[in-house]
Amino acid sequence: MNVDANISAGASPGTENAELLSLGFESLQPFIQRSLDLRQTLVRLGKLGDKATNRAARKLHHQLKNAEPSVTMIGQVKAGKTSLVNAMVGVPDLLPADVNPWTSVVTSLHMSPHAAPEDNRASFRFFDMEEWGRLLDRGGRIGELAARAGAEDELEKVREQVVEMREKSRKRLGDKFEMLLGQQHEYNYIDGDLIERYVCLGDDFEDDTETSQTQGRFADITKSAQLFMHRPDLPMPLCVRDTPGVNDTFMIREQITIRAIRESRICIVVLAAHQALSSVDLALIRMIANVKSREVIIAVNRIDELSDPKTQIPEIRDSIRQTLIDHNGPEDAQIIFTSAFCANAALMGQTDILDQKALNALSDWAKDEGLLPDQLGGIEELLWRLSGLPAIYAALSERISEGMGQELLDRVAKSAMNLANGMSAAQQVVSRRDDDVDLPPLELGQMDDEIGRVEQGAIADMTEVFDAAIEDFHKRLERSHRSFLERATGSLLQHLDTHGEDELWEYDPTGLRILMRTAYQVFGRNAQRGTKLVLTQTAQDYAALYHRLFEVSDDDFGIEAPSAPRIPSPVLLGQTIALDLKGTWWSRWWHKRRGYRSFATEFADIIKAETDPIVEALRGAHAESIRDAAMEVLQEFLAEQRAILARIAEQAGGQSSDVGTMLDESTSASKRAELKQAIDSLTGFAA
Repeated sequence: MNVDANISAGASPGTENAELLSLGFESLQPFIQRSLDLRQTLVRLGKLGDKATNRAARKLHHQLKNAEPSVTMIGQVKAGKTSLVNAMVGVPDLLPADVNPWTSVVTSLHMSPHAAPEDNRASFRFFDMEEWGRLLDRGGRIGELAARAGAEDELEKVREQVVEMREKSRKRLGDKFEMLLGQQHEYNYIDGDLIERYVCLGDDFEDDTETSQTQGRFADITKSAQLFMHRPDLPMPLCVRDTPGVNDTFMIREQITIRAIRESRICIVVLAAHQALSSVDLALIRMIANVKSREVIIAVNRIDELSDPKTQIPEIRDSIRQTLIDHNGPEDAQIIFTSAFCANAALMGQTDILDQKALNALSDWAKDEGLLPDQLGGIEELLWRLSGLPAIYAALSERISEGMGQELLDRVAKSAMNLANGMSAAQQVVSRRDDDVDLPPLELGQMDDEIGRVEQGAIADMTEVFDAAIEDFHKRLERSHRSFLERATGSLLQHLDTHGEDELWEYDPTGLRILMRTAYQVFGRNAQRGTKLVLTQTAQDYAALYHRLFEVSDDDFGIEAPSAPRIPSPVLLGQTIALDLKGTWWSRWWHKRRGYRSFATEFADIIKAETDPIVEALRGAHAESIRDAAMEVLQEFLAEQRAILARIAEQAGGQSSDVGTMLDESTSASKRAELKQAIDSLTGFAA
């Protein structure tokens, strides 16, 4: 890690009316309360148990308190996406809004009510040498595609752009250029000037000016920006990722955007009200088509620019719905109409920034939609309500509560229940031996062997599940890939027979995406079902071990199996492939071909070369990441149970440093009652 030497304290981001951020998160309160209740139960468990149990309970408590749901923002050019992000985090001028999308980076804003203002900090990571080399040597994916297609004119154009970009970067960075690749700069403050230095190019970068040394100095090589902010008005930590979008000259940042969407459970697509969603935005639709509808929110921004929102907004909504239907997008995605302009005006207290006619028009529409409460706290709240930000927050709250939030509560509660059950088992063992000193010693000599057999069996079973699921996935993908190539090539030959070689032929690759998505969904179901079976069986094996080793007699005693991890959406399927590009290079490739065999053979080679990486990534990195996630859950479960069983054995044998306390306190009626109460409380969470 390289830390920039120019680190100094700066102004913390703030705003005049930050309390507006709390409006809209009301529906998150039940989840927040359940999280608080579970954290309190964990505190009680920690106090009841020994030091090791206390450490385990505190770790679970930390996971709950610092859980950070994330949302990824993608959008059209000039839709006001970054302005909307600034409004969402309550700092209107934080991120530069007028940025060339080819030079912007993924910026993750980590907001926390738990951090202190002095904890604000920023971290910027640069492309490594391999990533930068791919751009320089091959011109990114566009260069690779042009080279495969033999489109020399297009390839030369890409090369010229790369050379120009490289020379400008060298001019800005000088001798440090290569040294910076793969490095990271960190600062203990956040402000607009700092961010502009890393995420956008200045207009004067060719001149030897002060601006050329500040604005956009590192923009070409910056891969990601991480900003950590104190936001006391939010009910819980939240991460908002602002992405560069999908119209990237070399398609390098397209991959980064896809990765950002995959890592978030919620995606907000920002459109401009005056251009809504059209076939021009197919790249955007492809990106979200592979995400579950419930995890997609469409924010139609800039409604303050509509002359008649009451009439126009329903028309825009219908148009978006139809476009999604026509192009296999997420038809049921929630659509929310927003105005970053109104939101930022409210935050800054600029109450007269919207003329009265526009304000009245928006208010009439909002009243019809039921977006305004009977009582408003003033013009700032009116503007905030009209901005749609409370509706955005409400939508996020619902999805957090029912998705990531509930899964977190379930996971932590199950681990806490297992801690409590381990304490209960220990109480039984210690109490029984304390009451009857003539009992023979527990036969614990073989415990390690018994635990080892359970662990080895569980790992072998999980390995078998995924070996079978991935093998089946490979076969389905191969069939889908082969079928698509055969159909596409057949369509090409039919076109040549009917129209000859002079009329350009086009083919939609949506069919391939649908086939591969179906194969992925089948794999996901098989993997999740198999994972659940292994985890359930392992929990039963452990319960039997408790009964066998410690003669636990409680009929209600059991071990909670952890939940199988979710299957992430195959967002990779939304990446651009050759058949999506209807531009100049495709026309040139077409008109340079002569002869049916040349067309068919070279076309099949190009499309196979373009789609092979997608297929390989799905059955390789994507499938293996799901295997790794399942194995990680299993390994954590095995480690949890080994630790609990070891503690019981120590306490039963009088070897624990806490055994005196255990014998004095755990056998008391009050401690038993407290533990029983904690278990009853956890039962509601783990159900």
